[in-house]
Amino acid sequence: MSDVRVAARAAREASFALAASPSETRSAALLAIAGALEAGKETIFAANRLDLQAADDLSAPVKKRLRFDEAKLADVLAGLRALAAMEDPIGREQMRTELADGLVLSRVSCPIGVIGVIFESRPDALVQIASLCLKSGNAVLLKGGREAMHTNEALFAVMEKASLEAGLPAGWAGLLTTREDVRGMLELDEDIDLIIPRGSNAFVRMIMDNTRIPVLGHSDGVCHIYLHEDCDPEMAARVVLDGKTQYPAACNAVETLLVHAHATQALVAAGRALADAGVRIRADARAQAVLAAAAVPCEPADASDWRAEYLDLTISVRVVDSLDEAIAHINRYGSHHTDCILTGEEDAARRFFARVDSAGVYQNCSTRFADGYRYGFGAEVGIATGKLHARGPMGVEGPCSYKYILRGHGDTVAQLADGRRTFTHQKLL
Repeated sequence: MSDVRVAARAAREASFALAASPSETRSAALLAIAGALEAGKETIFAANRLDLQAADDLSAPVKKRLRFDEAKLADVLAGLRALAAMEDPIGREQMRTELADGLVLSRVSCPIGVIGVIFESRPDALVQIASLCLKSGNAVLLKGGREAMHTNEALFAVMEKASLEAGLPAGWAGLLTTREDVRGMLELDEDIDLIIPRGSNAFVRMIMDNTRIPVLGHSDGVCHIYLHEDCDPEMAARVVLDGKTQYPAACNAVETLLVHAHATQALVAAGRALADAGVRIRADARAQAVLAAAAVPCEPADASDWRAEYLDLTISVRVVDSLDEAIAHINRYGSHHTDCILTGEEDAARRFFARVDSAGVYQNCSTRFADGYRYGFGAEVGIATGKLHARGPMGVEGPCSYKYILRGHGDTVAQLADGRRTFTHQKLL
């Protein structure tokens, strides 16, 4: 039996115990993991240095995501402690209906079971994903990028030891390390309930095409900010700069700036702020003309820029003639992740909210708010850009499903079929 099959079988067995575990046990385990990570940080940092030393040929955005330092650790610890304090997502009664006198149907939240997550070379994602699965009562198989191999192994070793000592079932989390493990995982539809791949659209499609297991994709983040004709220039400069430069390697960083033809002052203000921050601006002919007249450096964009996820200090800019043209551009070229309009016109904002087909649709704020921690979810397993089961940042409720519980007193269908009893279908909750 292969290593991945052994890990999946162990996760399946552990999932039953984890689903039935008290909330206090899972929360205590999260706090124990936080304490162990803090105590073992020097070992983890040393492992991360090995990964960084081997990453000389990688791009600057990838290296930034790969780094696990005091700042990343602080974020991870805050997320763990926030999760531990949150209400238990398991066992919440979502609906209660009396079907007939004394026969009551409830819908109650429950874990999905075993989740396989394939994620990018970002070690803090390992802790976030594992902790969310733990809080929501799911067993998890984790496969990170090979560039973060040493860091992931160090983090996993600390987490596993602390969680077992806190009373969690053995096998609740497994670390996969090779591409062969991924291929093997895709075949295990009897043991794995859901796969969440985080990566490009092509990668997510490859996973979908090679497994019978349901797949929930976390794919490209081609996010937009649209400057409507009434956009305040100062707001444009502040929000666009944050969306692009606060952390350009993130999937919620803005990649394309759309500008109404009458919002030239806002375009110039945003362009100057971006250029001063070292951002490379790739603009269409109309935007080039406006920026060049204001002495803001830019270069020509081409058709490929509208679909580009730069993950770096580069942004594309296009001038449009109407709100509808901006919406059409976003729905055609975007990745249905997060898109924003900067406007004080509520009618324009409502039209944008209704017609933009994205998981997150914002008004007058940075796309960088699209994050499970910032939404108050504790952290996120991923950001789902599809529409089934979950959408947007998948926080503590994202890895949950539900079951129906029916309580009776010897009830039979025959009694209702022959008219001795009647359905009431009375809503109780």
